[in-house]
Amino acid sequence: MSIESTESTAERYERLLPEITPENKPYWDGLAQNELRLQCCDECGEYRFPESEVCPRCLSASFSWRAVSGKGRLWSWIRMHQRYLSAFDEVSPYLVAYVKLDEGPPVISTLVDEPDELAFDVPVRAVFQPGFSERPILKFAVEHPDPAA
Repeated sequence: MSIESTESTAERYERLLPEITPENKPYWDGLAQNELRLQCCDECGEYRFPESEVCPRCLSASFSWRAVSGKGRLWSWIRMHQRYLSAFDEVSPYLVAYVKLDEGPPVISTLVDEPDELAFDVPVRAVFQPGFSERPILKFAVEHPDPAA
């Protein structure tokens, strides 16, 4: 009997998540509070994701973690039908989205509540949902225009 067959879906999924380290803990703490936090360079104001020791723009090592809007635009997507990892059996097919955040950095995640049609540059917003485990995961939802506006 393989190890995979004795593990629950939550256990298999949990193994796929990045380790929480002192360097990325502010990001995960933000998700737990329904807030997207990114590193921001204290010298040039460049936001970055994922975290890094120095700013890719000016090479400064000075940064702070800041809450951002969580809004962005759908830049690309792919619908995954192929099962590569058994941890995703219950969510197949799923939509992988490449989102360009309004603050600048791109983020790869999944799209929830997928509309009938997708298009390049559709506005999206961050949503915070627990995965199979209790750890919140950053996902995105299509922003629908406010009919009252």
